[in-house]
Amino acid sequence: MTMKLFNLAGKRALITGSSQGIGFGLAKGMAEAGAEIILNGRDAVKLHAAANELRAHGHKVSEAVFDVTSHDFVTEAVDKLDAHGPIDILVNNAGMQFRSPLEDYPPEKFRELFRVNVESVFLVAQAVARHMIKRKAGKIINICSVQSELGRPSIAPYTATKGAVKMLTKGMCADWAKHNIQINAIGPGYFKTPLNQALVDNPEFSSWLEKRTPAGRWGDVEELVGAAVFLASDASSFINGHILYVDGGITSVL
Repeated sequence: MTMKLFNLAGKRALITGSSQGIGFGLAKGMAEAGAEIILNGRDAVKLHAAANELRAHGHKVSEAVFDVTSHDFVTEAVDKLDAHGPIDILVNNAGMQFRSPLEDYPPEKFRELFRVNVESVFLVAQAVARHMIKRKAGKIINICSVQSELGRPSIAPYTATKGAVKMLTKGMCADWAKHNIQINAIGPGYFKTPLNQALVDNPEFSSWLEKRTPAGRWGDVEELVGAAVFLASDASSFINGHILYVDGGITSVL
């Protein structure tokens, strides 16, 4: 009975920004837990390759190519997807990073960061939640970061976006929990992903990170799957507005 709480069979999950990295890892993990997966991205070729990789393992997958920062594209895509079956689970994973000393940070990059990292979370969640509200059921998982709590040189605007996603998660809970929708977030620490490859390859940074993190190492994307399946499943039916940090303990120490 206990394991049935974590079973995602019969559920349909949309994961934004899921052609690679954390998004693809979460899609793969949810598929292995039984969910039907909808992959999303802007690059149709990359998305198709990712979908075929999942299909090769027998998973049911569809592809949704749309720009998560466009209100019109998001609304149209979500409505079409929902017409073919309910979106039971949404993972707002799409995101970007840009590093620069704050005094030299390009204003256009600041605005782009907020469009991709914050506005997309609002747009996709709003479009999906409208259908979830009608059904009185749904799971929304936003991807935060340890930078929702911590700052570092050269990424101040990124930390601002992830702090905003943390509070947007709580705000979504305040508005939508009454409709039996659970809205939570995962805050990854430092994981080996394409977005972090330059840092992974930097011996000085990796050495610093391993000393700074109580677990003493980088995280592997597969280590995020358990948290995602938990928050997407019936096991988290009374958890709402919570940010679950999966970070090797980095937010727990100075």
